[in-house]
Amino acid sequence: MDIILDEITNETLAELEKTQKDFWNIPRKTGVLMNMFIKMMNAKSALEIGTSNGYSGLWLAKALKETNGRLTTIEYYDKRQSIAIENFKKCGVFDIVRPLQGSACDIIENFEDNEKFDFVFIDANKREYVKYFELIKPHLTQKAMIVADNITSHAEKVQTFIDAIDSDDEFQYEIIEVPGGILVAYRN
Repeated sequence: MDIILDEITNETLAELEKTQKDFWNIPRKTGVLMNMFIKMMNAKSALEIGTSNGYSGLWLAKALKETNGRLTTIEYYDKRQSIAIENFKKCGVFDIVRPLQGSACDIIENFEDNEKFDFVFIDANKREYVKYFELIKPHLTQKAMIVADNITSHAEKVQTFIDAIDSDDEFQYEIIEVPGGILVAYRN
Protein backbone atom coordinates (compact mmCIF):
# COMPACT_ATOMS: atom_id res chain seq x y z
CA MET A 1 0.00 0.00 0.00
CA ASP A 2 1.32 3.39 -0.94
CA ILE A 3 1.41 6.24 1.53
CA ILE A 4 -1.66 8.43 1.77
CA LEU A 5 -0.87 12.10 1.30
CA ASP A 6 -3.10 15.11 0.82
CA GLU A 7 -4.23 15.91 -2.71
CA ILE A 8 -1.98 18.96 -3.18
CA THR A 9 1.12 17.03 -2.09
CA ASN A 10 0.23 14.06 -4.30
CA GLU A 11 -0.25 16.37 -7.28
CA THR A 12 2.97 18.25 -6.56
CA LEU A 13 4.98 15.02 -6.21
CA ALA A 14 3.48 13.72 -9.47
CA GLU A 15 4.47 16.94 -11.26
CA LEU A 16 8.00 16.79 -9.82
CA GLU A 17 8.34 13.15 -10.91
CA LYS A 18 7.97 14.33 -14.52
CA THR A 19 11.21 16.31 -14.14
CA GLN A 20 13.07 13.66 -12.12
CA LYS A 21 16.02 13.47 -14.49
CA ASP A 22 16.39 17.27 -14.76
CA PHE A 23 16.56 17.71 -10.98
CA TRP A 24 18.20 14.39 -10.05
CA ASN A 25 15.31 13.46 -7.79
CA ILE A 26 15.12 10.23 -5.87
CA PRO A 27 12.66 7.55 -6.97
CA ARG A 28 9.27 7.43 -5.25
CA LYS A 29 10.23 4.17 -3.49
CA THR A 30 13.09 5.93 -1.72
CA GLY A 31 10.80 8.78 -0.67
CA VAL A 32 8.24 6.36 0.75
CA LEU A 33 10.96 4.45 2.63
CA MET A 34 12.42 7.60 4.21
CA ASN A 35 8.95 8.84 5.13
CA MET A 36 8.36 5.52 6.93
CA PHE A 37 11.77 5.56 8.64
CA ILE A 38 11.14 9.02 10.10
CA LYS A 39 7.73 8.00 11.44
CA MET A 40 8.99 4.64 12.76
CA MET A 41 11.82 6.26 14.69
CA ASN A 42 9.72 9.29 15.66
CA ALA A 43 12.47 11.59 14.40
CA LYS A 44 12.25 15.20 15.57
CA SER A 45 15.12 16.75 13.61
CA ALA A 46 16.24 15.88 10.11
CA LEU A 47 18.98 17.20 7.87
CA GLU A 48 18.85 16.94 4.09
CA ILE A 49 22.03 17.58 2.12
CA GLY A 50 20.91 18.39 -1.43
CA THR A 51 17.45 19.98 -1.60
CA SER A 52 17.16 20.30 -5.40
CA ASN A 53 13.51 21.12 -6.23
CA GLY A 54 12.19 19.84 -2.89
CA TYR A 55 10.97 16.40 -3.98
CA SER A 56 12.78 14.38 -1.31
CA GLY A 57 12.28 17.18 1.21
CA LEU A 58 8.51 16.88 0.78
CA TRP A 59 8.68 13.19 1.73
CA LEU A 60 10.79 14.05 4.77
CA ALA A 61 8.76 17.09 5.84
CA LYS A 62 5.40 15.31 5.54
CA ALA A 63 6.66 12.64 7.97
CA LEU A 64 8.20 15.25 10.26
CA LYS A 65 4.84 17.07 10.41
CA GLU A 66 3.44 13.89 11.96
CA THR A 67 6.28 13.58 14.48
CA ASN A 68 6.28 17.31 15.34
CA GLY A 69 9.77 17.52 13.90
CA ARG A 70 11.73 19.98 11.78
CA LEU A 71 13.73 19.72 8.56
CA THR A 72 16.95 21.58 7.83
CA THR A 73 17.74 21.34 4.12
CA ILE A 74 20.85 22.55 2.29
CA GLU A 75 21.03 23.40 -1.42
CA TYR A 76 23.99 24.82 -3.28
CA TYR A 77 22.06 26.35 -6.19
CA ASP A 78 19.80 29.30 -5.31
CA LYS A 79 17.42 28.72 -8.26
CA ARG A 80 16.75 25.14 -7.17
CA GLN A 81 16.24 26.26 -3.60
CA SER A 82 13.70 28.87 -4.73
CA ILE A 83 11.71 26.16 -6.51
CA ALA A 84 11.91 23.93 -3.43
CA ILE A 85 10.69 26.70 -1.13
CA GLU A 86 7.66 27.24 -3.38
CA ASN A 87 6.92 23.51 -3.28
CA PHE A 88 7.25 23.42 0.51
CA LYS A 89 4.84 26.36 0.80
CA LYS A 90 2.37 24.85 -1.67
CA CYS A 91 2.29 21.57 0.30
CA GLY A 92 1.93 23.19 3.73
CA VAL A 93 5.26 22.19 5.26
CA PHE A 94 7.33 25.36 4.97
CA ASP A 95 6.62 26.20 8.61
CA ILE A 96 8.83 23.27 9.70
CA VAL A 97 11.54 23.70 7.04
CA ARG A 98 14.76 25.67 7.47
CA PRO A 99 16.27 26.10 3.99
CA LEU A 100 19.96 26.94 3.90
CA GLN A 101 21.76 27.91 0.69
CA GLY A 102 25.43 27.39 -0.06
CA SER A 103 28.18 24.80 0.26
CA ALA A 104 26.99 21.95 2.48
CA CYS A 105 30.46 21.48 3.94
CA ASP A 106 30.76 25.16 4.87
CA ILE A 107 27.26 25.26 6.35
CA ILE A 108 27.67 22.08 8.42
CA GLU A 109 31.09 23.25 9.68
CA ASN A 110 29.33 26.32 11.08
CA PHE A 111 26.53 24.47 12.89
CA GLU A 112 26.42 25.15 16.62
CA ASP A 113 27.72 22.26 18.74
CA ASN A 114 24.25 21.66 20.17
CA GLU A 115 22.63 21.28 16.72
CA LYS A 116 21.64 17.59 16.59
CA PHE A 117 19.84 15.42 14.03
CA ASP A 118 17.97 12.13 14.36
CA PHE A 119 17.82 11.57 10.60
CA VAL A 120 20.14 12.65 7.77
CA PHE A 121 19.57 12.26 4.05
CA ILE A 122 22.57 12.73 1.76
CA ASP A 123 22.01 13.34 -1.95
CA ALA A 124 24.49 15.95 -3.18
CA ASN A 125 28.06 15.96 -4.53
CA LYS A 126 28.91 12.24 -4.51
CA ARG A 127 32.64 12.76 -3.99
CA GLU A 128 31.91 14.78 -0.83
CA TYR A 129 29.77 12.08 0.86
CA VAL A 130 32.67 11.04 3.10
CA LYS A 131 33.28 14.67 4.09
CA TYR A 132 29.56 15.15 4.87
CA PHE A 133 29.70 12.05 7.07
CA GLU A 134 32.75 13.31 8.97
CA LEU A 135 31.15 16.73 9.48
CA ILE A 136 27.70 15.50 10.54
CA LYS A 137 28.83 12.73 12.88
CA PRO A 138 29.28 15.10 15.88
CA HIS A 139 25.75 16.40 15.17
CA LEU A 140 24.02 13.01 15.25
CA THR A 141 21.88 11.91 18.15
CA GLN A 142 22.28 8.47 19.64
CA LYS A 143 20.28 6.01 17.46
CA ALA A 144 20.39 8.39 14.47
CA MET A 145 19.85 7.15 10.93
CA ILE A 146 21.69 8.20 7.78
CA VAL A 147 20.29 7.48 4.33
CA ALA A 148 22.56 8.16 1.34
CA ASP A 149 21.36 8.03 -2.27
CA ASN A 150 23.11 6.85 -5.44
CA ILE A 151 25.19 4.21 -3.69
CA THR A 152 25.05 1.70 -6.55
CA SER A 153 24.64 4.11 -9.46
CA HIS A 154 27.70 6.13 -8.39
CA ALA A 155 29.56 3.33 -6.58
CA GLU A 156 33.07 4.49 -7.45
CA LYS A 157 32.45 8.09 -6.36
CA VAL A 158 30.95 7.10 -2.97
CA GLN A 159 33.30 4.22 -2.11
CA THR A 160 35.28 6.28 0.43
CA PHE A 161 31.99 7.06 2.21
CA ILE A 162 31.00 3.38 2.27
CA ASP A 163 34.46 2.51 3.60
CA ALA A 164 34.16 5.16 6.35
CA ILE A 165 30.77 3.84 7.49
CA ASP A 166 32.00 0.24 7.25
CA SER A 167 35.02 0.91 9.46
CA ASP A 168 33.08 2.91 12.07
CA ASP A 169 32.07 0.68 15.00
CA GLU A 170 29.24 3.05 15.94
CA PHE A 171 27.27 2.22 12.80
CA GLN A 172 25.63 -0.75 11.20
CA TYR A 173 24.45 -0.38 7.64
CA GLU A 174 22.86 -2.07 4.68
CA ILE A 175 22.69 -1.18 1.00
CA ILE A 176 19.14 -1.40 -0.30
CA GLU A 177 18.52 -2.15 -3.96
CA VAL A 178 16.14 0.57 -5.07
CA PRO A 179 16.84 2.53 -8.29
CA GLY A 180 20.21 4.21 -7.73
CA GLY A 181 20.72 2.27 -4.50
CA ILE A 182 20.62 3.68 -0.98
CA LEU A 183 22.79 3.06 2.01
CA VAL A 184 20.89 3.04 5.29
CA ALA A 185 23.10 3.40 8.37
CA TYR A 186 21.99 3.19 11.99
CA ARG A 187 24.04 4.57 14.85
CA ASN A 188 24.23 1.92 17.59
